[in-house]
Amino acid sequence: MRTPYQRDRDRIIHATAFRRLTYKTQVFVFHEGDHYRTRLTHSLEVAQIARAIARMLRLDEDLAEALALAHDLGHPPFGHAGERALAQAMAPYGGFDHNAQSLKVVTRLERKYAGFDGLNLTLETLEGLAKHNGPVTEATLGADVLLRTIDAAGLRSRLHLLSFAPAEAQAAAVADDIAYNSHDLDDGLRAGLIDLDALTDVPLAGPFVREALTRGFDQQRVIYEVNRRIITVMIDDVVTEARARLGALTEQSLAGVRAAGRPVVTASAARLAEIGGLQRFLFANVYRHPRVMKVVAGAEAVVHDLFVRYLRAPAEMPDGWWAAVDASSTPEGAAAVVGDFVAGMTDRFAISEHRRLFDATPELR
Repeated sequence: MRTPYQRDRDRIIHATAFRRLTYKTQVFVFHEGDHYRTRLTHSLEVAQIARAIARMLRLDEDLAEALALAHDLGHPPFGHAGERALAQAMAPYGGFDHNAQSLKVVTRLERKYAGFDGLNLTLETLEGLAKHNGPVTEATLGADVLLRTIDAAGLRSRLHLLSFAPAEAQAAAVADDIAYNSHDLDDGLRAGLIDLDALTDVPLAGPFVREALTRGFDQQRVIYEVNRRIITVMIDDVVTEARARLGALTEQSLAGVRAAGRPVVTASAARLAEIGGLQRFLFANVYRHPRVMKVVAGAEAVVHDLFVRYLRAPAEMPDGWWAAVDASSTPEGAAAVVGDFVAGMTDRFAISEHRRLFDATPELR
């Protein structure tokens, strides 16, 4: 009834880690408002864009969708602030990387089958999760954590680590970039962190803002118009560039994609420069906005405090978790269990746990 990649997609959607994405931060903490993106809605937007790109390039849409839905399963609470705090806390014990954690979730931490751990996903999906940012070498950012996760799953020799990922994984990766660049701009406007006048000269967004403002729309319609047109032009550019790169391959096959020596599904150089300009604007005016930074500091403190407390007092965790810490034979093993527990938390559960364990909890507003 289903292809292997459709099974992968369905197993991911039914995973506990996927449901938790509902209450994990993208940029704005959940109680900031109901209309901002969460890690779940971000993943759904990535999946929609990845399917669109895959369809136009005649790739396997189901594989691209599965990878898009799974790419953030390992993300800790509170977005990148939570990841920074957990990586810092885990640094003496081997480190933390959310991409590696996503692979760990689908190969070990999800436990639904009687005979084995993980979601029993296809090798192509596992390869795409491991390599969607490019080949994995010892010099790759976060490679030590990722390679340990791959080794623990017994996959070192099966994922073609030194070559590029399948085109569907590359489509999911570029869809991730398209989604967060557009929706973080959208959320920043709706939150009042930036205004439309500040965008008139920003790369990529500026021309659409100027045109929309001349058409007499109200602000909400202008924001939507700008957001949808940014997504459209980025998808169009990626598809055009990818068709040229795929057409230039010596071998029109998965082997040809792996051996290409460069990504085959990517934006053009000119569009990448514009995207870089938009990202610099977002970094300075949204991600580093004082209102966001105030929440970031408190969120990092919550994650750090929880990790230190659980490592010192594992009995504060649920029975199965503290038993796993108790059974660990090394400090690194114990810390890894605590890291898995903290990484799996939603924002609101992390806040609830901090209030239970500490006299004072940062107000994340």
